[in-house]
Amino acid sequence: MTDTAAIEVLADVHRGVGRILLNRPKALNALTTGMVAAIDRVLAAWEHTPLSAVVLASTSTKAFCAGGDIRTIREHSLAGDAEASERFFASEYRLNARIAEYPVPVVSLIDGVCMGGGLGLSIHGSFRVVTERAVLAMPETGIGFFPDVGASYFLPRLPGAIGMYLGLTGHQLDAADALYTGLATHFVAADGLEAVGDALADSPDDPVDVVLNRLAGRSPVAQSALAEVRADVDRAFGAPSLGEIDKRLRHLGTPWAQVASAALESASPQSLEITHALLAQGRQRTLRECLAAELALTRTTIRTPDFLEGVRAALVDKDRTPHWQRASLDGRTPPA
Repeated sequence: MTDTAAIEVLADVHRGVGRILLNRPKALNALTTGMVAAIDRVLAAWEHTPLSAVVLASTSTKAFCAGGDIRTIREHSLAGDAEASERFFASEYRLNARIAEYPVPVVSLIDGVCMGGGLGLSIHGSFRVVTERAVLAMPETGIGFFPDVGASYFLPRLPGAIGMYLGLTGHQLDAADALYTGLATHFVAADGLEAVGDALADSPDDPVDVVLNRLAGRSPVAQSALAEVRADVDRAFGAPSLGEIDKRLRHLGTPWAQVASAALESASPQSLEITHALLAQGRQRTLRECLAAELALTRTTIRTPDFLEGVRAALVDKDRTPHWQRASLDGRTPPA
């Protein structure tokens, strides 16, 4: 592991509990190839260590992990270095699969932002603990990319059409919504998060679920805004095509539907098409099949004008005004 990766990923075993801390706070723990490789190596080494659980957390209260270091991927694409991008995505997806198949429970402590690659690290583990500061999203269609890290496996398996809604619009979930959808499994207040590792170590023979329930604060799930619009989500985003989704949203005309429509209108039309097809197919694929399909898609997508432009607008120049190759899904120019 490089010196940088060693500093950006801290790992130890404490009383039978493995602890991995993401420690790149200034970049909101955006994952580099080195960080992914470091986490993977630690988990591989621990497979032969008698552990009761592995806890994955962050040294920052602002972010668990804001995703993959997409700015660097864009730089690789501009430099024509396809190999470097391939290395990143292949190692990231290999890590996602390792977490999903890990022999002991992986417990992610999500405090602050958890997007894209952050969900890839957490969602494939058995337990995802959120605090009141948690914000979860898969915002890739807004940068000319698509929901990856196994999202084509886990999004279609959320209740109803929630996964399609989240994948296409990049809608941000708070703790209540994360618990309602099942993306999160437990709620622990931020000031109680430090106690999780010790509690697991104190009760190695108790099921992790029982230990986390002992620590859990009052769940905010009853305040889920997504639950209130669930029927409309299923009606609109359960439509068989993007055009029909758009039509149903316009027909609903509610404040929620208008926000969802605006999100689709501002996203990359290319990304929406890729995402819709990918999520529709993902329901019948295994996780490894989904990851393989996503890896194949990265090779072409990261070279497209929409990806280069989307990342420029969101993360490089930060002007938030991407100019997509096509004006909108059906070729209409969106209203000014």
